Amino acid sequence: MVPRSGERPDFKAGQVAVLLQGMGDHSGSYVAFASAPEDEEFEFLIKHVPEPPGLSASLFDPRAEKRVVMKNIVGRGFPVEEHKGHDLVFVAMGTGLAPLRSTLRHVFRSREDYGRLIVLYGARMVEDFCFEDEMMTEWREQGVELRQVLSQPNSEWSGPTGYVQSLLDNIVPELNCPAALVCGSGEMIKQTRLRLLDLGFAPEKILTNY
Repeated sequence: MVPRSGERPDFKAGQVAVLLQGMGDHSGSYVAFASAPEDEEFEFLIKHVPEPPGLSASLFDPRAEKRVVMKNIVGRGFPVEEHKGHDLVFVAMGTGLAPLRSTLRHVFRSREDYGRLIVLYGARMVEDFCFEDEMMTEWREQGVELRQVLSQPNSEWSGPTGYVQSLLDNIVPELNCPAALVCGSGEMIKQTRLRLLDLGFAPEKILTNY
């Protein structure tokens, strides 16, 4: 998505856009930016949901109007500048990876200001993983340590199984003054927060974008 010249709004890494599909859409859809604030184009990670009719259904329908209007930008984003010198743990489930990717791409521009970058990424099935090419190239070049887990794996998957918060136990004790950035369903965020608190995280070091 390329913004019109002279009309580019500013946003913080991890924030959410309210997008309108066509002139008849008055309520809007809340979609997190997957691109960094410094990127030339806006990128969003949108799951294809055919029903009920809405932004997702329209965007994936070749017959539908593709004019998208940004109504507003909401959420607090991830203030990573307040955590320079820290190891950062990114914990995401499903399309919750989008605001964390936005933040990662932002961090890459001042990579030397941060310690280890660890991404814990959960999905239901292998085909639900997103941005895998980028993970294997740019993320690896930036020293990102990626851990993936599936909750509904098939016989071809040999990696960890379960929920993404289950990966924290073997990661957190090794970290230096870490901060956690968490995005996913409400229940996932709640469970991840409780696990991080049990592992000794201070509440102010557990960040959510909304």
